[in-house]
Amino acid sequence: MKSKKLLEITGLYKKYANKTEYTITDINMCGNEGEIVGILGHNGAGKSTTIKCITGMHPFDKGDIVINGHSILTDSIEAKKDFGYVSDEFALFEKMTGFEYVNFLADIYQVSVEEREKRIEEFQKLFALGDAIYKQISSYSHGMKQKISIMGALIHNPKVFILDEPMTGLDPHTANQLKNFFIEHSRKNNLVLFSSHNLDVVEKLCDRLYIIDQGVVLEEIDLKDFRKKGLDLEDYFLSSTNKVSK
Repeated sequence: MKSKKLLEITGLYKKYANKTEYTITDINMCGNEGEIVGILGHNGAGKSTTIKCITGMHPFDKGDIVINGHSILTDSIEAKKDFGYVSDEFALFEKMTGFEYVNFLADIYQVSVEEREKRIEEFQKLFALGDAIYKQISSYSHGMKQKISIMGALIHNPKVFILDEPMTGLDPHTANQLKNFFIEHSRKNNLVLFSSHNLDVVEKLCDRLYIIDQGVVLEEIDLKDFRKKGLDLEDYFLSSTNKVSK
């Protein structure tokens, strides 16, 4: 049975007001149920711009983005109900406690008290925040802020989970917890999409990846087929991006 398409980006162009050229040009990507998909590129390649367009944070000039059947252009509220997003900057309400923050987002997404209690309990077992969840977010470490961001992003059980550079600054234990969570979340017929410049993380976790450089998708790679060919992702990536840069 063919997997349902949960994300489809077609002909996406974005130009910032102070720029003469497009930051991203003719981006075409997709993501299906049960997949972990990576957007791989150097810093400044256009990864974060693409992510921010997907989430509706940035308007775009051309193209369309459809999330679980809903266009971000014409049906933005329904589209936004179907994804959870964790930025690379942790835009959190730091005077709230972690518990207050997660419940605030549960209220926004109209999650019942019964459902949110169940999900918070599950996340507590997974990420082990313990009593720290009742402390102000301003007192949290980088890793703890990552965990509470994830809890808030997933409290409404969205089909699509989007992250921008999720492994940056995490200690090995937290990073491992997050990787395992990606795998479990995708197995529930959900889509995990994340941007990264970390070749090792992308190669080990992803089913497919898109290599992006200078605002253009250079290639879509099925990593299962890629591994069968015995290719080295680091060599391939550096060779591909160097060709464009020259």
